[in-house]
Amino acid sequence: MDRKEFFKTTGLAGGALLFSRYPELSPTDKKIRIGMITDLHHDIMHDGIERLSAFIKEMNEQKPNFIIQGGDFCVPKQSNIPLMEVWNKFNGPKYHVIGNHDNDGGYTHDQVVAFWDAKARYYSFDSNGFHIVVLDGNEHNESPDRPKGYARYISPVQLAWLRKDLDETSLPTVIFCHQGLDNDAGGLENGTLLRYTLEKANDKAGKKKVILVISGHHHQDYYNHINGIHYVQINSASYQWLGDDYKEIRYSEEVDKAHPYIKYTVPYKDPLWAMIEIDHKGRIMIKGKRTVFVGSSPEKLGVNMDNYVYPIVPFISDRKLG
Repeated sequence: MDRKEFFKTTGLAGGALLFSRYPELSPTDKKIRIGMITDLHHDIMHDGIERLSAFIKEMNEQKPNFIIQGGDFCVPKQSNIPLMEVWNKFNGPKYHVIGNHDNDGGYTHDQVVAFWDAKARYYSFDSNGFHIVVLDGNEHNESPDRPKGYARYISPVQLAWLRKDLDETSLPTVIFCHQGLDNDAGGLENGTLLRYTLEKANDKAGKKKVILVISGHHHQDYYNHINGIHYVQINSASYQWLGDDYKEIRYSEEVDKAHPYIKYTVPYKDPLWAMIEIDHKGRIMIKGKRTVFVGSSPEKLGVNMDNYVYPIVPFISDRKLG
């Protein structure tokens, strides 16, 4: 393990690491590069291994400081071991965010953590002078008035952990969460509270400590800037879900028979992922992949785009933020 990295996992917090400056960094090393892929949905797609293999191959060539997958990766069943073997071919640190589909079929979050060899459900670590926080947005809201569907909530226990974690670092901070904190169409139920928590941490620090929040889940490509914090949605590696009204067999009868959920999606021909680079002046550069749809586009099928809010596109935009 790189000596500049350490983990502060749930129950394993080792105290504060406080730097007002970054003396451990050389003038040419004051940035971080992160390779991110999200929403692979290996349990739906027929070519998940090929998509992940392309990502890992490029990451081993590009050599980011670490890679991270943003959730909806695979359920923890034995037949998915070959996918994990591909993931583990990356020659560097690799991290996981839990998505809402990763425990489909009755698996527990603890089983997912163990199968992936993840650090915890939520955790933090330091890398190259940056503080990285990974949240678990899949906790249950006990309120009887909560929306129906998958859990998408940060519990009071995790929220208290987050506040303490942010108090204990002075490093520029990047937050990862599967569900968007900035999207009220299926994002975190208490996203406003989470955004306010990050804003208060910045107010308390007297600077923009939390600079960037990155999510997956929504299978879209968009960006928001809210009260001084950048919120970036990284598109799915594989598809957008359209549902029964727009089903279409997009590969072959054989693929459809073996993977019957693909016809409810609009797949992307090639896998999508992003390289994210951040320097200590707060400048963020995102380089994304672009491809085309397999089969009919959402527009051709007459999909009501108001139901999705943001456009359905087969790419991840290049962005310069700061």
